[in-house]
Amino acid sequence: MTEERIFRVQYDRQTGERLDKFLAEALPEFSRSRIQQLIAGGFVEVNGSPASKAGQPLGAGAALVVRVPPAAPTNLVAEDIPLDIIFENDDLMVVNKPAGMVVHPAAGHSSGTLVNAALGHAPDIEGIGGEERPGVVHRLDKDTSGLILLARNERAHRWLQNQFRLRKVEKTYLALVDGKPPTPSGRVETFIGRDPKNRKRMANVSKTKGREAVSEYKTMQSFEHHTLLEFYPFTGRTHQIRLHCAFLKCSIVGDPIYGRKNPTLTLKRHFLHAFRLKITLPNENESRVFEASLPAELEDALDRLR
Repeated sequence: MTEERIFRVQYDRQTGERLDKFLAEALPEFSRSRIQQLIAGGFVEVNGSPASKAGQPLGAGAALVVRVPPAAPTNLVAEDIPLDIIFENDDLMVVNKPAGMVVHPAAGHSSGTLVNAALGHAPDIEGIGGEERPGVVHRLDKDTSGLILLARNERAHRWLQNQFRLRKVEKTYLALVDGKPPTPSGRVETFIGRDPKNRKRMANVSKTKGREAVSEYKTMQSFEHHTLLEFYPFTGRTHQIRLHCAFLKCSIVGDPIYGRKNPTLTLKRHFLHAFRLKITLPNENESRVFEASLPAELEDALDRLR
């Protein structure tokens, strides 16, 4: 069912304000690209006539009508794949993703992903970007397990994106590393970008060739040849924790890209788990904390060390 929103430009506003800028403020739950889609699709009227373009200037007192069509079916396929859902409401899902599951369909992974499973679990999803699909707010590597957020509507997607952008989200990872870091706890600041020697990998690079990556860590348990660390990333760069462990000369156990060529423990994956997530949810004032216990194969690895 089409939703209709009506606005009027206030007389004290500056004459000539762009239509897309006005709507970005009036409809904060929509992205700028989504607003431009609505304008281009003829869903926005100014003084009774279809808007001519996104940059159309508005006069004081102009009447605007925005018709938001229902979400269109997505070309993503819903699949009946069991999910470990930690929390769920009308706005979002907090899922404990297993190792081996890709988050979003891409080349080589057209099915069996977290998004396919989420669509199978919630076929009536409101959707984002004008499509009936969940919004991926952040990602986990295929072989990293643990907590991940999926937005069920555009309002929640924008809210959660802003929480991450403003660094109001606290994430905690558990990582078992070979050896030990230089100090029991500390802070790592590097710049991460594409590896100039292998474009399929990431690397710690110079400031001019990468983006700032900041993490803190703390030793949780020490073993003869390994250390269990808690990591707290303040930025969300691709492979950030794995690269920061390699930077500290204590790579993650089982990491086939940045770790040792000969694994020191028998594991079919790398030992990295998104353990805890602290975030303020849409329409709430107090932050919530979600946790996901270590998967059995990682607990078994620790038991062998103990």
